[in-house]
Amino acid sequence: MPINRFPIQLRFGDEDSNGHVNNVRFVQFLEEARVRLGLMPLGTEISPEDPGLSFRALTARSGVTLVARQEIEYRAPLVYRQDPVWVGIWVTGVGRSSLTYGFRIADDDGGGRVYAYAQSTLVLADARTGRPVPLTALQLKVLASWRGEPVPFRNREAGQRGAEAAAGSGAGR
Repeated sequence: MPINRFPIQLRFGDEDSNGHVNNVRFVQFLEEARVRLGLMPLGTEISPEDPGLSFRALTARSGVTLVARQEIEYRAPLVYRQDPVWVGIWVTGVGRSSLTYGFRIADDDGGGRVYAYAQSTLVLADARTGRPVPLTALQLKVLASWRGEPVPFRNREAGQRGAEAAAGSGAGR
C-alpha cells in the first residue's frame, strides 16, 4: 500500500500524561512525511530535463498547497521508544486542483503493529488570492506515479464521503 516510507524518530516529550504519544504529534508525523516526499528528487523518468526537481519546487511555481481536510483513525497506542516509527505515504485521489494523500503509521517490519491510518486532502492555490489553481500536466504525472489504494479505514464510507466532500466543496476545484 504505501509507496514511500519515512522513519520518524520519537522524542520522550511526545508522550502525554497518559503515557502514550499525543494525538497532536500524529498530525505532525503526517506533515513530516508530506514534506519529505515533496523534497525527493523526481528523477529522470518523470523530469528528464531536470531530474533534481522536487514536487515541492514544482508546486511552488504554481502557488501554495493548503491542507483542506485531515482524518486520522487511531488503531493502537504508541509509546516512546528508541526505534523510529515509519510513516508510509501515497496518493489516494486527485482532483482538478486537489490531491489526497493516504498515510500508514506503523512499525518497520511491514507486518507489525499499525498505530494509525490517515488521509489529508490538499489544494493547490494561488499564493496571492488563495483561489484554487489547476494541477499541471507534470504535477499530475508525479501524483500518478505515487498512486495507491484507498486508506483502509474501519468505516471506509466515512473516509470516502469526507474526501468527496472536500473535492466537491469547491476547495478542490
